Amino acid sequence: MTIKSRIRTIPDHPKKGIMFRDITTLLKDPVGFRLVIDNFTQRYIKGDINFDVIVGIEARGFIIGGALSYALGKGFIPIRKVGKLPAEVVSHEYQLEYGTDTVEMHKDAIEQGTRVLLVDDLLATGGTALAAAVLVEKLGGTVSEMAFIVDLPDVGGAKRLIEKGYKVFALTEFEGD
Repeated sequence: MTIKSRIRTIPDHPKKGIMFRDITTLLKDPVGFRLVIDNFTQRYIKGDINFDVIVGIEARGFIIGGALSYALGKGFIPIRKVGKLPAEVVSHEYQLEYGTDTVEMHKDAIEQGTRVLLVDDLLATGGTALAAAVLVEKLGGTVSEMAFIVDLPDVGGAKRLIEKGYKVFALTEFEGD
Protein backbone atom coordinates (compact mmCIF):
# COMPACT_ATOMS: atom_id res chain seq x y z
CA MET A 1 0.00 0.00 0.00
CA THR A 2 1.11 3.54 -0.74
CA ILE A 3 0.95 6.84 1.11
CA LYS A 4 -1.85 8.00 -1.20
CA SER A 5 -3.92 4.87 -0.55
CA ARG A 6 -3.89 5.63 3.18
CA ILE A 7 -5.42 9.12 2.78
CA ARG A 8 -9.18 9.28 3.18
CA THR A 9 -11.27 11.43 0.85
CA ILE A 10 -14.35 13.09 2.31
CA PRO A 11 -16.72 14.49 -0.34
CA ASP A 12 -18.41 17.87 0.12
CA HIS A 13 -16.30 19.00 3.09
CA PRO A 14 -16.13 21.78 4.17
CA LYS A 15 -18.59 22.72 1.41
CA LYS A 16 -20.33 21.08 -1.53
CA GLY A 17 -18.00 20.20 -4.40
CA ILE A 18 -14.84 19.97 -2.27
CA MET A 19 -13.07 16.60 -2.04
CA PHE A 20 -11.33 16.92 1.34
CA ARG A 21 -8.07 14.93 1.60
CA ASP A 22 -7.91 13.78 5.21
CA ILE A 23 -4.43 12.71 6.32
CA THR A 24 -5.58 11.60 9.80
CA THR A 25 -6.05 8.09 8.40
CA LEU A 26 -2.46 8.17 7.13
CA LEU A 27 -1.10 9.39 10.47
CA LYS A 28 -2.97 6.80 12.57
CA ASP A 29 -1.53 4.02 10.43
CA PRO A 30 1.95 3.29 11.88
CA VAL A 31 3.21 2.03 8.52
CA GLY A 32 1.77 5.05 6.71
CA PHE A 33 3.25 7.53 9.17
CA ARG A 34 6.62 5.76 8.96
CA LEU A 35 6.44 5.89 5.14
CA VAL A 36 5.95 9.66 5.28
CA ILE A 37 8.83 10.30 7.67
CA ASP A 38 11.13 7.76 5.99
CA ASN A 39 10.48 9.20 2.52
CA PHE A 40 11.14 12.75 3.69
CA THR A 41 14.21 11.60 5.65
CA GLN A 42 15.66 9.85 2.59
CA ARG A 43 15.18 12.98 0.52
CA TYR A 44 16.77 15.36 3.02
CA ILE A 45 19.49 13.23 4.61
CA LYS A 46 21.40 13.28 1.30
CA GLY A 47 22.17 16.96 1.82
CA ASP A 48 21.17 18.07 -1.70
CA ILE A 49 18.81 20.60 -0.08
CA ASN A 50 20.76 22.64 2.47
CA PHE A 51 18.85 23.86 5.50
CA ASP A 52 19.52 24.62 9.15
CA VAL A 53 16.07 24.19 10.73
CA ILE A 54 12.61 22.87 9.95
CA VAL A 55 9.65 25.22 10.18
CA GLY A 56 6.23 23.60 10.55
CA ILE A 57 2.89 25.28 9.89
CA GLU A 58 0.11 24.80 12.45
CA ALA A 59 -1.19 22.24 13.05
CA ARG A 60 -0.42 19.17 10.95
CA GLY A 61 2.91 20.66 9.89
CA PHE A 62 3.89 20.26 13.56
CA ILE A 63 3.33 16.50 13.42
CA ILE A 64 5.40 15.96 10.29
CA GLY A 65 7.96 18.66 11.04
CA GLY A 66 8.57 17.48 14.60
CA ALA A 67 9.13 13.87 13.59
CA LEU A 68 11.32 14.89 10.66
CA SER A 69 13.35 17.28 12.84
CA TYR A 70 14.05 14.39 15.21
CA ALA A 71 14.98 12.02 12.37
CA LEU A 72 17.36 14.54 10.78
CA GLY A 73 18.80 16.03 13.98
CA LYS A 74 17.52 19.52 13.15
CA GLY A 75 15.76 22.11 15.28
CA PHE A 76 12.04 22.76 14.86
CA ILE A 77 10.27 26.14 14.71
CA PRO A 78 6.47 26.45 14.81
CA ILE A 79 4.42 28.92 12.80
CA ARG A 80 1.19 29.47 14.72
CA LYS A 81 -2.16 31.08 14.33
CA VAL A 82 -2.48 34.52 15.88
CA GLY A 83 -2.26 34.82 19.67
CA LYS A 84 -0.74 31.39 20.40
CA LEU A 85 2.93 32.29 20.91
CA PRO A 86 4.03 33.74 24.28
CA ALA A 87 7.02 35.91 23.29
CA GLU A 88 7.36 38.81 20.85
CA VAL A 89 6.19 37.79 17.36
CA VAL A 90 6.31 38.81 13.74
CA SER A 91 2.96 38.46 11.95
CA HIS A 92 1.69 38.22 8.41
CA GLU A 93 -1.92 38.56 7.31
CA TYR A 94 -2.91 36.86 4.05
CA GLN A 95 -5.97 36.37 1.89
CA LEU A 96 -8.16 33.30 2.07
CA GLU A 97 -10.92 32.42 -0.36
CA TYR A 98 -13.38 34.18 1.96
CA GLY A 99 -11.58 36.69 4.22
CA THR A 100 -8.14 36.77 5.77
CA ASP A 101 -6.01 34.85 8.24
CA THR A 102 -2.83 35.64 10.15
CA VAL A 103 0.20 33.53 11.03
CA GLU A 104 2.93 34.34 13.53
CA MET A 105 6.43 33.29 14.48
CA HIS A 106 8.63 34.32 17.41
CA LYS A 107 10.88 37.23 16.42
CA ASP A 108 13.93 35.42 17.78
CA ALA A 109 13.15 32.09 16.05
CA ILE A 110 15.31 32.72 12.99
CA GLU A 111 18.59 34.56 12.64
CA GLN A 112 19.82 36.37 9.55
CA GLY A 113 20.92 33.82 6.93
CA THR A 114 19.13 30.82 8.46
CA ARG A 115 18.12 28.30 5.80
CA VAL A 116 14.71 26.74 6.34
CA LEU A 117 12.82 23.65 5.23
CA LEU A 118 9.15 24.63 5.40
CA VAL A 119 6.82 21.67 6.11
CA ASP A 120 3.05 21.24 6.00
CA ASP A 121 0.61 18.44 5.27
CA LEU A 122 -1.16 19.65 2.15
CA LEU A 123 -0.61 22.19 -0.62
CA ALA A 124 -3.78 23.63 -2.15
CA THR A 125 -3.72 27.35 -3.06
CA GLY A 126 -0.32 27.94 -1.46
CA GLY A 127 -1.57 30.91 0.56
CA THR A 128 -0.54 29.63 3.97
CA ALA A 129 2.85 28.40 2.73
CA LEU A 130 3.49 31.74 1.09
CA ALA A 131 2.54 33.57 4.31
CA ALA A 132 4.93 31.31 6.25
CA ALA A 133 7.72 32.08 3.77
CA VAL A 134 7.08 35.81 4.22
CA LEU A 135 7.59 35.39 7.99
CA VAL A 136 10.85 33.51 7.47
CA GLU A 137 12.09 36.19 5.09
CA LYS A 138 10.99 39.08 7.37
CA LEU A 139 13.41 37.68 9.93
CA GLY A 140 16.26 37.35 7.41
CA GLY A 141 15.96 33.64 6.67
CA THR A 142 15.65 31.89 3.34
CA VAL A 143 13.38 29.03 2.35
CA SER A 144 15.46 26.21 0.88
CA GLU A 145 12.41 24.12 0.00
CA MET A 146 8.75 23.65 0.87
CA ALA A 147 7.72 20.05 1.58
CA PHE A 148 4.21 18.62 1.69
CA ILE A 149 2.67 15.19 2.00
CA VAL A 150 -0.03 16.03 -0.57
CA ASP A 151 -0.15 18.43 -3.50
CA LEU A 152 -3.45 19.30 -5.18
CA PRO A 153 -2.05 20.46 -8.55
CA ASP A 154 -5.45 21.41 -9.98
CA VAL A 155 -5.81 24.08 -7.28
CA GLY A 156 -2.56 25.73 -8.42
CA GLY A 157 -0.59 26.24 -5.21
CA ALA A 158 2.59 24.55 -6.41
CA LYS A 159 2.58 26.57 -9.62
CA ARG A 160 2.02 29.77 -7.64
CA LEU A 161 4.91 29.01 -5.24
CA ILE A 162 7.27 27.98 -8.05
CA GLU A 163 6.46 31.19 -9.94
CA LYS A 164 7.49 33.10 -6.79
CA GLY A 165 10.86 31.29 -6.87
CA TYR A 166 10.32 28.58 -4.25
CA LYS A 167 11.29 24.93 -4.60
CA VAL A 168 8.34 22.64 -3.88
CA PHE A 169 8.24 18.92 -3.12
CA ALA A 170 5.31 16.64 -2.35
CA LEU A 171 5.22 12.92 -1.60
CA THR A 172 1.97 12.40 -3.50
CA GLU A 173 -0.73 14.29 -5.34
CA PHE A 174 -4.43 14.11 -6.02
CA GLU A 175 -5.04 15.39 -9.51
CA GLY A 176 -8.57 16.01 -10.70
CA ASP A 177 -10.17 13.35 -8.53
